[in-house]
Amino acid sequence: MLSRRKTYAGRIKHPDDATEPATLDPLSAIAPLFRARPEIQDVCRFALQWEVVHEAEPAGFAQFHIVTNGNCLLERYSGETFKLEAGSILLLPQGDSHVVRSASRGGSTGAPIRTEYNNAIRIKTNTRGASDTELICGRLRLDGAMYSLVTAALPKAIVLSIGRGELFDRMRMLVQAIDEELQAARPGAATIATELATALFVMMLRLHFEQSASSSGILRLLASSSSARAVTAMLRAPAHPWTLDELAAEAHVSRATLVRIFRREGDIPPLGLLSQLRLGLARHRLGSTTETLAQVAAAVGYDNESAFARAFRKRYGISPGGLRARHEGRSREENSPDSIIGGVTLGLSSAARAQQADIEAS
Repeated sequence: MLSRRKTYAGRIKHPDDATEPATLDPLSAIAPLFRARPEIQDVCRFALQWEVVHEAEPAGFAQFHIVTNGNCLLERYSGETFKLEAGSILLLPQGDSHVVRSASRGGSTGAPIRTEYNNAIRIKTNTRGASDTELICGRLRLDGAMYSLVTAALPKAIVLSIGRGELFDRMRMLVQAIDEELQAARPGAATIATELATALFVMMLRLHFEQSASSSGILRLLASSSSARAVTAMLRAPAHPWTLDELAAEAHVSRATLVRIFRREGDIPPLGLLSQLRLGLARHRLGSTTETLAQVAAAVGYDNESAFARAFRKRYGISPGGLRARHEGRSREENSPDSIIGGVTLGLSSAARAQQADIEAS
């Protein structure tokens, strides 16, 4: 009995212990949660002047464009413009509406864009000869929890420069393999394509983290093994009535240590992040399902629909019913306001952080 007690005691992390568990890299911490359903939409081949409008995708979709030859411009309706060259990948984690067009507006006007099919592959082109610019365009569908995490950790638009070397070839091979699996429709194709798309998305994220000067608070939380365990527990079971004690147990640290790590790395208390992830997931379900408001509330951990509505309005400035009506009635050409459709962001107001800290300290 004594030896059993010693073994159990040895697993307890004292609040004053200075040593923290070894760190994990952020992608390894969250990769098991990635499930991306791919769709290669178009292979584009253009010459001279051209322009293609891409409408906003429903909640839960990330769009990407891979430039395989030439160059072009991508313009978001917010006013941002990105110049893309061969070897560039542009990722839109929230699937915002945008326009892709030729890099120069001067010169000869190209022929109208037409759609062709080659062995069931959809091709958009405006030339019957050589093309100046070629792109592969597609989208990834993320499940609700993953979408909530992605929009929390990533900006609305990411440009990756992979050049024309080995990395470019590897990514292009992945895209081609996904397309071939989906077109052939052989047994197991959906599973294989999903795993390949997951690999492609993780490679995109890894390159973004390597090229980005700084990382978001949630990525810093995922870089610490203790807080990463707590975050992944929230994402795996967002509707569970988590307490600070339970999250600390998942993280293998004390309550005080967990709060300290979250404050230091994310500037947010653990239960504050849980609330944001739940509301982000609720926003996703409101835009992508026909569930009733009560069902959405229950799915993200709210027993009381009124409490859910109050929290949602406080976070996004609109009621759940109002957002549902906006999704249903909004034209697809309209751009979604950042305050409503934007990703979950880390950080609470000073008053909210103080209120959450009082709750957790009790």
